[in-house]
Amino acid sequence: MTSKRRGNNKERRGREERRFTVRGIRRDSPDIRKLSKALLGLAMAMAEAELEAQAQQAARQPEVEATSSNTEVRQG
Repeated sequence: MTSKRRGNNKERRGREERRFTVRGIRRDSPDIRKLSKALLGLAMAMAEAELEAQAQQAARQPEVEATSSNTEVRQG
């Protein structure tokens, strides 16, 4: 008689909805180092996203100018 192997529980766990709760720890004074690291990380991520958006816009702009100049030549 062969025994049936059960599937890996990790596979099933990944499909289920997960709920997380976060509880704060009450402290007298905030941890300035942790706050500053979080703030700097956020600022760097925002600056990087802005630079990427500007680079993408700059890459698209010559294409738009080229197509608009081609239509002006054809019409003129």
